[in-house]
Amino acid sequence: MPLIEVKVFKDELNAEQSQELIAKITDAVTEVTSEKLRDVTWVVIEEVKDGQWGVGGKALGLPDVKAMMSS
Repeated sequence: MPLIEVKVFKDELNAEQSQELIAKITDAVTEVTSEKLRDVTWVVIEEVKDGQWGVGGKALGLPDVKAMMSS
């Protein structure tokens, strides 16, 4: 039974985006392994608060990530 954990910033994804991400990750897992695993593939999306995630020694928040994406 595959268990895939995805961490995102709190409020980064809305309900529709979360559902799409879960579906696409499940599709990828079953494509690589076996379609038989679809019904037992778990995808967990965990939200992380701003400042509780860091890169390069610097704590980041959702605004920082959005700024990086727009660069």
